[in-house]
Amino acid sequence: MSLQLLSLIIISAAAVLMVVLEKLFPYTKGQRIFREGFFNDIIMYSIVQSYLLGLIIFGFLNWVKFNTDLYRYSLIGDWPVWLQVLFFVITHDFYIYWFHRWQHNNRFLWRTHEAHHSPKTVDWLSGARSHSLEILINQSVEFAPIILLGAAPEVAIYKGMISAVWGMFIHSNIDVRLGRLQYLINGPEMHRWHHSDDGGKEYQNNFGTKFAVWDWIFGTAFFPDPEKRKPLRFGLSDTPEYPLSIEEEEITKFHKVIWSDIVSYIRQHTFAFRKFRK
Repeated sequence: MSLQLLSLIIISAAAVLMVVLEKLFPYTKGQRIFREGFFNDIIMYSIVQSYLLGLIIFGFLNWVKFNTDLYRYSLIGDWPVWLQVLFFVITHDFYIYWFHRWQHNNRFLWRTHEAHHSPKTVDWLSGARSHSLEILINQSVEFAPIILLGAAPEVAIYKGMISAVWGMFIHSNIDVRLGRLQYLINGPEMHRWHHSDDGGKEYQNNFGTKFAVWDWIFGTAFFPDPEKRKPLRFGLSDTPEYPLSIEEEEITKFHKVIWSDIVSYIRQHTFAFRKFRK
C-alpha cells in the first residue's frame, strides 16, 4: 500500500471518528451533522479546492526543485524522518501563529480569512472552509521548505496528514478536556473561543493551531474556566451580508444541492473582493 493511500485512509477514518465522538461526547448538544454549508465544505472546499490547489502548489514547487540548484544542497536530508517531520510541524506552526495574527489585524488579509470564521456551527468539518488565497499562501509556505531543504519525499505526506487530522480535531464539537496539556498543544476547548461571535474580542486570541504555547508566550491566550463560561455563538454577525450556503434541507434534489454549493463557493470567494466601507 502506498503512503499516499494510507494517508487518505487515516484522514478518512479520523473524520468518521470525529463524527462518532461528536455524537457521543458533544460540547454543544443538538448540533446537526448536515448543518448549513455541510456539502459546500466537504465537496467544494475539502475535495475540489484541495485537489486543484495541490496541483498548483506542488506543480510550482516541483518546477523550482528541478529548475534551480536549491534542492541539491539537501540541508536536512540526512536527519531521521521523524525529526524532519517534527521540525516542520513546529516551524510551520510558529509561522502560522504570526500570519494568522496578522490576518486578524490587517483589513486586506482579513478578507482572505473571514470565510474561515463564517460557519455558524463549529465542528470537525468547519475548519475546511478557507479562502483559496489563504490556502495558496499557507500551504506554499508549508511545503516549500520541505522541498527546498531537501527533506525526504515522505515528509510532505506525513506533514499534510498531521495538519488535516489536527485541523479536524481543534474544530470538532467534542467535549475534550486537555488539562495542563492545553498550555502546550491546542485543542477544541481553546480554539473554539477563537471562533466565538459573542460580541467581545475573544476571537482576537488563540491564534495557534497545533501548539497553544505561542499564545501563552506572546500574550494572546484566552481560556476561561470551561465549567463557568462557554462561547454562545459563532460566525460573522458583524457581516450579515456574508453569503452563507443554502440550507440543504431546503433543497429536495441532489443536483440542486451540488449547484447551490458551486454558487455558494463562488460567492464566498468573490465576496472577499468587495469594496471597503468608508
